[in-house]
Amino acid sequence: MRRIDWRGLLGRVLHAWSSSLHVRTVAITVVLSGVAVSVTGAYMAVTIGANLFDSRREQVLVESERAVLAAQSIFDSAANSAAAVDLETTNSNAQNAIARSTSSPGGTGVAILRTFGQDGPRLLQDSATQGLDTGLISRALRNSVSESEELRLYMQSVALPRVDGGIDPGYVVGSVLDIPSAGQYEIYLVYNFADAQETLGFVQQTLALGSLALVLLIAAVAWVVVRIVIGPIRLAAETSEKLAAGQLEERIPERGEDVIATLARSFNRMADSLQQQITRLATLSRLQQRFVSDVSHELRTPLTTIRLAGDVLFDQRKDFAPVAARTAELLHTQVERFEVLLADLLEMSRYDAGAVEIEAEPTNLVHLVEEAIDQVSTLAESKGSDLRLVARGGYFEADVDARRVRRILQNLLGNAIDHGESKPIVIYVDSNSTAVAIAVRDYGVGMTAAQTERVFDRFWRADPSRQRTTGGTGLGLAIALEDAVLHNGWLELWSEPGEGTCFRLTLPRNANAPISTSPLALPPDDGPSDVEQPHG
Repeated sequence: MRRIDWRGLLGRVLHAWSSSLHVRTVAITVVLSGVAVSVTGAYMAVTIGANLFDSRREQVLVESERAVLAAQSIFDSAANSAAAVDLETTNSNAQNAIARSTSSPGGTGVAILRTFGQDGPRLLQDSATQGLDTGLISRALRNSVSESEELRLYMQSVALPRVDGGIDPGYVVGSVLDIPSAGQYEIYLVYNFADAQETLGFVQQTLALGSLALVLLIAAVAWVVVRIVIGPIRLAAETSEKLAAGQLEERIPERGEDVIATLARSFNRMADSLQQQITRLATLSRLQQRFVSDVSHELRTPLTTIRLAGDVLFDQRKDFAPVAARTAELLHTQVERFEVLLADLLEMSRYDAGAVEIEAEPTNLVHLVEEAIDQVSTLAESKGSDLRLVARGGYFEADVDARRVRRILQNLLGNAIDHGESKPIVIYVDSNSTAVAIAVRDYGVGMTAAQTERVFDRFWRADPSRQRTTGGTGLGLAIALEDAVLHNGWLELWSEPGEGTCFRLTLPRNANAPISTSPLALPPDDGPSDVEQPHG
């Protein structure tokens, strides 16, 4: 026998509930209507049952009173006759009269019992209808009847056993019977309420089936109505997804004049406006990218000429007057900076155009970090900052574009030297089975929250008034972020004013493989080795 996968079934139900407005609406409608119909049906069943049994009980009391009067009249008439009284015959006549005076659908049983505690001989034996168990008549009921006044009726519910072993509901009605020459007796009439119970069961079954049918009908109606209402909403959602995916020509069909048609027209006007704006901005972006690229390429030729002339003047500056020599030095420095800026602009234009591809190969990142540190070590010494490498061991090889990662490190180290306030700069390298991380931590001025939000913006500087030793262009961190994203990696920042700054680069060990966590905390936890051993 195949076992039911309850967990999978529950998962599918929860997914349908969370993902389908149609299912949620119909389910809520069915549940609420089911509760309402159940409460109404239960109230009707209770009310009908109470009324049915009340009316049947009233009928029983009327019949019982008539039967008692008939029996008493027979015994009185027999006592007043001139002939000798045969009590047993009179008793039989009385029981026949009771049977004629009652019309209970379930049948009526009769028992005539002598009242307890009477003196004198028992002239009339206790009698009962065949099959009637007098044990159903409780002692409490007999006490109440024996102490009552004439023609007062007492009633008690009882359970009547059936031949098949079942039980029918019933009532016992008792009253006193004064038999001349025999004393006080009690008469008990037993009524079977099986017919009323059967009627009530039929009513309850009808109400249950009707309630179920009503709930199913409500569910079907709700399904159709919700489908009609939600259909346009689903179409609008699908159209929105297509627009978000770049299919700007998609629109919602406009039919009719109702609120759904108004929604479709408004949505289509919004889509038209967005398409126009996106098209215009895309055109401007392409023109801007093309302009930057064209200008950068056009500047290459005159810049090369200026650079050659500047190098000649710079090499001969010793033969110039002091003012001319200083001018040659400034020219040489600014031409170099202009070349870096032009190269950065060309690189950004390639990123904007989506024309950049990485050349990944297995690379030991610890060696790459050491090379980057060596390249800026002279600058760090001039600023009074110690460069300290902390390589904690692990899988340090990764498939990366070494040139681009080296450029990221140079940008991060240059920023740390500029803003490190001559304090130690710690470079952390760590890895796990899926990723390699490099963190550059300085203890300098740090940045505010507002500054950290803009640190990767193009041409933005945390403090434009600061003298920049590395001669940056304002594009270094923007390019570094693009390089990291190109590797499917992360370039993240932590900074606090007065506590310093930490940049963390996380790269996948395998090219284009996704990463979920970084091997290094941000910022990394400082240990004793982080401040004891300078690099080199």
